[in-house]
Amino acid sequence: MKNFEALGLSQPLLDGLAEMGFETPTEIQQQSIPILLKHDGDFIGLAQTGTGKTAAFGLPLLDLIDLNSRDTQALILAPTRELAQQICGQMEQMSQKMGKLNVVPVFGGANIMNQIRDIRRGAQIIVATPGRLMDLMKRKEVKLDALKYMVLDEADEMLNMGFKEDIDYILSKSDTGRNIWLFSATMAREIKRIVDTYMVQPEEVRINRENIVNTNIDHQSVQLKASDKIEALRRYLDYHEDMFGVVFCRTKRDTQKVADELNNNGYATEALHGDMSQAQRDAAMKRFRNKNLKLLIATDVAARGIDVDDITHVIHFALPDDPEFYTHRSGRTARAGKKGVSLALITKGDNRKLKFIASKLGITFEPGEIPALDAITEKRIARWSENLKNQEVNPKISDALMASVIEGFEDISKDELIARLLTKEYNSIYKRNSIKDVNDRSKSRDDDRGGKRERGRKNDKGREEGMKTYFINLGRKDNINKGALLGFVCDATGITGNEIGRIVLDGAHSFIDVKEDVANQMEKLNGMQRDGRELRANEHNGRVTESRDRGSRSGGKGGFKGRRDDAGGGFKGRGKLDRDDAGSAPRSGGFKGRSTKKDDSSFKGRDSKTKGGKKGSGRSKFFGKKWD
Repeated sequence: MKNFEALGLSQPLLDGLAEMGFETPTEIQQQSIPILLKHDGDFIGLAQTGTGKTAAFGLPLLDLIDLNSRDTQALILAPTRELAQQICGQMEQMSQKMGKLNVVPVFGGANIMNQIRDIRRGAQIIVATPGRLMDLMKRKEVKLDALKYMVLDEADEMLNMGFKEDIDYILSKSDTGRNIWLFSATMAREIKRIVDTYMVQPEEVRINRENIVNTNIDHQSVQLKASDKIEALRRYLDYHEDMFGVVFCRTKRDTQKVADELNNNGYATEALHGDMSQAQRDAAMKRFRNKNLKLLIATDVAARGIDVDDITHVIHFALPDDPEFYTHRSGRTARAGKKGVSLALITKGDNRKLKFIASKLGITFEPGEIPALDAITEKRIARWSENLKNQEVNPKISDALMASVIEGFEDISKDELIARLLTKEYNSIYKRNSIKDVNDRSKSRDDDRGGKRERGRKNDKGREEGMKTYFINLGRKDNINKGALLGFVCDATGITGNEIGRIVLDGAHSFIDVKEDVANQMEKLNGMQRDGRELRANEHNGRVTESRDRGSRSGGKGGFKGRRDDAGGGFKGRGKLDRDDAGSAPRSGGFKGRSTKKDDSSFKGRDSKTKGGKKGSGRSKFFGKKWD
C-alpha cells in the first residue's frame, strides 16, 4: 500500500499531514491524487461517503494553487453549510505548513456582508453552497476570471436536494477554461447529464462498492416496539460508557422529540435539523466535535456535514428508504481503519425494507440485543466501585469534621456501610430505567406510526402477569382522575410510569397494578395525607372490574348536566355520546341536541332528512353520505 510520500505531494503538505496524524492514504486518495496533480483536464471520482474524498481533491488542489496570487482560483461546491464548513476546516488544517492561504466559506444562514468582506480581502479558494454562491455571483462579488478549478463534492446529493438549476447557472457562468472535478457516490442520470454537458473527456476513478460498505462496520439490527426505541437508546448509553454516536431520524420533529426526551432524562444529546438557526447548528456541532455530547440526533440532510473522528455508533432510529442513504449514514463510523457499529432499530414491519437494503448493499445484519437492566446494573456498579476507590480526598475536609462523621458511623460495620452505599446507587439505577424486557418479540400493533402501549397477558383476575394489584382509598369523589392518580403515585413512591399497568378508578377508591419488583414501594403511601385524608394502600388479591360509575347521577326523570345516564331524563349538553354509553337501554326522555338515531321521534333538533324530504336515506349535512 502506498504512503502519502509516494503520491507526489509537496513537502509542506506532507508535513501538515504528519502533524494531523495521517499516515496511509485511502483507496480513493491513492488513485485520485496522482492523476489530479498531473492531469490538466476534467475528472470524475466515484466513491461513497466516508472514503476520504475531501483529502482526495483537497491535497492536489492545495499543491496547484498559486499562493502569490490573491485571485479566486478554485471553487468547491457542497450540498450543505455543515459540509462546506467541514471542507474549509480540513483545507486549513492540511495547508498549515504551506504559508498564507485564504479559504473562505460561503453559505446561507450567515451574514452575507461578512462573507463579501472576506472575499474582497482575497479568497484563493471559496467553499460554498450553491444557493449563496449564485447570489454572490449575481451581485458580482465573486469574480471568476482567474478560476482554474471547479470541484463538485457530493454532486448526487446536491441534485437530490434540488440544486440542479443553481449548478447549471454556476457552471454556465464560469466556463473560463477551468477544470471540473466531480465527486459523487453514484453516477445517476442527472450526474451523467452534467458530465455530457459541461465536461470534456474526463479521467475517471471508481471505487468498487464491495470495498466501501465497510469491512470495519458491524451491521446489527434489533427488532422492538416503536414505543421502546428511546428506552433502547437509554440502555445503550448506560451500557456503553464510551459511546459516541449519531442517531438518524426520518423527520425534524422526530429528531427534536428524541433529543428532548433523552435530555430530560439526563443524557447529553443534541438535535441537528433544518429548523435550527445557523448559530444553533454551529453550537451543536462544536459540542459534538469536542465530545461534550454522547449522541447527536440528526436528519439525513442536516448530517451531511458531519465528518467527526472516533464515532463508535451510527444508530438508525428509522430506516432510510434508499440504500444509498444507509451507506451515507453508516459511513460516519469506522473511519481511518477503526471499528464501528451501525445499528438499525426496527419494528416488525421493517423486516422487508431491511432485507432490501442488505441485498442491495451486499451486507449482513446480525441480530442484536438491547442490554438487559441486570447487565447495565452490573457494569454501572463496577464503574461506580472503581470511581469510589479512585476518589481523591478533598484536602479542605477538616480533622474535626472527619472525626465527627466517623463517630456518627461507629455503630455501623464496614459491610453495613458498603451495603447502604450500594443500595443507594442500585436504587438510582432502577429508578432511572424501566424494568421491562425491551427485547420482547411478542406480537403488537405498535409500529413507527405511533406507540400503542404493550399490554401483558392477563390472568383470570384481570391483572397483567408480573404485576401486583393494590387498593388505594382515593377515587373520583376526591377530585382525581387516572392521570392525576398515576402522577401522585409516581411522585410519592418513586415508581416510574413504565412500572405501572392497569388503573381502575371508582367513586371512593381505586385499584392499581404495579410491577412485582417494585410493588413494596407502594407501602410508602400508607399514612400519607392528601387534602386532609389519610391514605391506605393494601395489596388486593381478588378480581377487579371497573365500575360504570362516571360521577353523580341525577336519578329519575330530572335533567343530567353532563354525560347521559341510563335514566329517562333529558340530556342538557352536547349530543356526542361516550363509547361506554353505546348500546345502553332505550331512553324515554327528550334529547336537546343532535341524535344518532334516525327514527328518534323525540329529537327536538335537526333530523336526518335530505333536502328532498326523504327519510332514512342515511345522508347528513354534518357527516356526509354515510354515518353511524
